[in-house]
Amino acid sequence: MSDYYEYSFHLKPYEPWNEIVTAYLAEIGFESFVDEDPILKAYIPTENLIPDDIDSIIGILATEDELEECKYGFTEIKQQNWNAVWESQFEPVFVNDQLLIKAPFHTEIDFNGLIVEIEPKMSFGTGHHQTTFLMCQEMMAMNLKDLSILDMGAGTGVLSILAEKLGASYIEAVEIESWSAENCAENAVRNNCNAIASLFGDFDVVTNREFGVILANINKNVLKSQIAFYASKLKVKGELLLSGFFTTDNDELIKLAEKEGLSFLKSENKENWSMLKFNKN
Repeated sequence: MSDYYEYSFHLKPYEPWNEIVTAYLAEIGFESFVDEDPILKAYIPTENLIPDDIDSIIGILATEDELEECKYGFTEIKQQNWNAVWESQFEPVFVNDQLLIKAPFHTEIDFNGLIVEIEPKMSFGTGHHQTTFLMCQEMMAMNLKDLSILDMGAGTGVLSILAEKLGASYIEAVEIESWSAENCAENAVRNNCNAIASLFGDFDVVTNREFGVILANINKNVLKSQIAFYASKLKVKGELLLSGFFTTDNDELIKLAEKEGLSFLKSENKENWSMLKFNKN
């Protein structure tokens, strides 16, 4: 596992600039974010950081008249300290009254709904981010019993684990980072899941099958480049859930999906983040 840089951005006003800065940083390799108004903390593996990319983003933000202040600094976090950082910041997440996402270091919580236990280890997908919340919320309203699921950008595996708990019979959880794929596999075991195949790689590692549901909670540019692939792997009448982008990106993604023969069903949003749902004709 890598060492990480923690970048701290002091923003004024904090909203909606915390979301805008998060979107910019996600596109250049930042993997996790923590909101501590007025500070946004963002994390990236040391080997993935390109200082010129940071400078470009700061340059863009400097042209925004409505952003009164944007100061930033950074520090290096050694891998052995990372779990301690997460434990100090990871609070249980409740998705309505149906789902609880918790960590193993949390004390026992009295809850009658589904429980997913996640050891983050720097992987994206703790439920804290609006996009993970939106995906979980929509999945809870679906009938996944006996379906095959493809989870692209699985992160901690939270969506894959939830899919199995909702009755899915087979799940391929695909992650482009090897340590994240390992974390997903560990969390599947932690939740007594046996239908999840954690795969390290990109869409090229997906097996030769079609899926009843495809989940993709990734940044917009990746979704745009892979949406044709999702359409090709979806069964007729199968459903595709996309998230990882702002509501202002909806129209562009809907048009791309419709070009691939997908029909737009609905959208949901939370704090300017969006989730889109499609099916295959």
